[in-house]
Amino acid sequence: MTGAVPLDRRQRRRQETIEQVLDVAVEVMAEHGAAGLTLGEVARRMGVRPPSLYGYFDGKHALYDALFERGWRALRETLREAGATGEDTDPLAALRGGTAVLVRWAVEHPAHSALMFWRPVPGFAPSARAYAPAVELDAESRALLVRLRDAGHLAADVDIDRAYRTWTALVGGVISQQLSNAPGEPFETGFFTAVLPDVMDMWLRHHREIPSAR
Repeated sequence: MTGAVPLDRRQRRRQETIEQVLDVAVEVMAEHGAAGLTLGEVARRMGVRPPSLYGYFDGKHALYDALFERGWRALRETLREAGATGEDTDPLAALRGGTAVLVRWAVEHPAHSALMFWRPVPGFAPSARAYAPAVELDAESRALLVRLRDAGHLAADVDIDRAYRTWTALVGGVISQQLSNAPGEPFETGFFTAVLPDVMDMWLRHHREIPSAR
């Protein structure tokens, strides 16, 4: 039987400190925006001197990288727990349910969403490791569209890539509109999130009735 090697006491304390730094960093971004994050402010809130944080992150962009990865891993896990990415689920239910879960998570975690879905920090680009969970979700989402097509919910000759791009544009638009114009409203009754079912109906109708290949 194999498994992860257990962390020793020092490693556990280090990981706990890293998680604490990330938690505080999210608080700062929630108040001041992603671009307003500074190691100095994180250190002040933690009651330590800024140089002590360099033992965990070698700069602000390294902190952004960890936050980016953490957000995508959390979203991926949330979708998997909801059964939105499993191959044994009904593809139409998975699409509708998974899209709702994604949008709900995004509007309830605005600090992470800004960093994950937009580019608010000049000069920051996520590392391959940090981007890996997003790449995995991308592949799972495209596979879901193939299952939708094969089940007859999309046109037989639909352009999967184009359908995927329109889906991300529509979903991203709902998230952006909600966070920009009506932040803090509940997902169920949000001014823009409440129309998500209508948006999904339009997307399904278009790609079922009008093949997206041009």
